[in-house]
Amino acid sequence: MRRPLEIKAEEASVRSVVSLTSALESLSSMQIAKTKNKVLISNQFFDEVWNIYKQIRVDVLFNFGRAPEEKPIEKELLILITAKAGLSGDIDQRLIRKFLERYDETKHDVLVIGYHGALKLKQAHVDYTYYFDLPENDYINVDPLMDITRKYARSRIFYQNYVSLAQQTIEDVDLSEVVSSKGRVADLDTVGDDVVSEKTYIFEPSSYAVAAYLENSILRLTISQFIYDSRLAQVASRFKAMSAAKERSIENANELHVEYNRAKRNQVDTRLKESLAGLKKIRAGGAA
Repeated sequence: MRRPLEIKAEEASVRSVVSLTSALESLSSMQIAKTKNKVLISNQFFDEVWNIYKQIRVDVLFNFGRAPEEKPIEKELLILITAKAGLSGDIDQRLIRKFLERYDETKHDVLVIGYHGALKLKQAHVDYTYYFDLPENDYINVDPLMDITRKYARSRIFYQNYVSLAQQTIEDVDLSEVVSSKGRVADLDTVGDDVVSEKTYIFEPSSYAVAAYLENSILRLTISQFIYDSRLAQVASRFKAMSAAKERSIENANELHVEYNRAKRNQVDTRLKESLAGLKKIRAGGAA
């Protein structure tokens, strides 16, 4: 049996882990509330911009703000949104597994956001074309990401979706399809009198330029929302991982405490037996 001092030292180490995981759990909880609020605000603003855009659309297709003469790259761009580091449970590993099911180096270019995802891709021997750090601030500048996305005819985003504190899912969506679904697109014939055209309004420099500007704004909002959603799912996954780690640490600490008491009691019993044996020898010697 181990010495009580060794067990006590190990218990103290485990108690430190309990304190650390508890602090990270509390921090994740605060980040969840903060990020959820930003997701709601972003959704509301998207609806307002879309209501303006759908009235002046000059094409049924969403063109990502490209000019009519621009020719996009025919490869599909796969965008991965991952965490900046570990301590987020298995959520990034699940995202990479789903990405690998679709990835074909001859058909796809890869853009990864987040250092942890880039590290996982290297471990899977996948070369990515573009890399960005996961934004940490409240303001997210996605303009460099948009410049790359506009070059491609098709883009697909792999992201982490927040369902609840206990559940986070991995989703992949076509960027143009999700913009349309988020905007609740209807056929142009059904828009009716709400259409704003060059017959009733003056556009500078042209209606195409105004529509392209709004498409850029919508694309910016959509990509930002995916990043916010992923951040929300990541902190929720971290909260779940820290909660589980704290519970395991508490169980281990309690088991060590029981082991320490048992070892301490055995030590006392051993010393008591030695003392009694010594007294018996002393008495036996005195009787002789």
